[in-house]
Amino acid sequence: QVQLVESGGGLVQPGMALLLSCVSSMNIFEFNSMGWYRQAPGKQRELVAKITVGGTTSYADSVKGRFTISRDGTTKMVYLQMTELKPEDTAVYYCNAKILQDDYWGQGTQVTVSS
Repeated sequence: QVQLVESGGGLVQPGMALLLSCVSSMNIFEFNSMGWYRQAPGKQRELVAKITVGGTTSYADSVKGRFTISRDGTTKMVYLQMTELKPEDTAVYYCNAKILQDDYWGQGTQVTVSS
């Protein structure tokens, strides 16, 4: 059973930074990829950033240059470093892991960007 647990969300002012963390119950290199998605009220869940087992990263256009995804296999952690946060980044952020056609999700962590 795969378990993903996110942490690090909160309320921040525009322009500030926040680090999200996701801990996996299994070796993260057994996943084809891991990523962060977000869902704002009334909107569909969208991919924010992804890292493949080979280390290739990709980002949504809206966060390129501001967000960075990284991982630590030793601690089974995946991170999302968010900088220059904007009000439109407000959403519930979910950690995701993929094995072939199977998706696994964390419970989500709320990020609110507001002055």
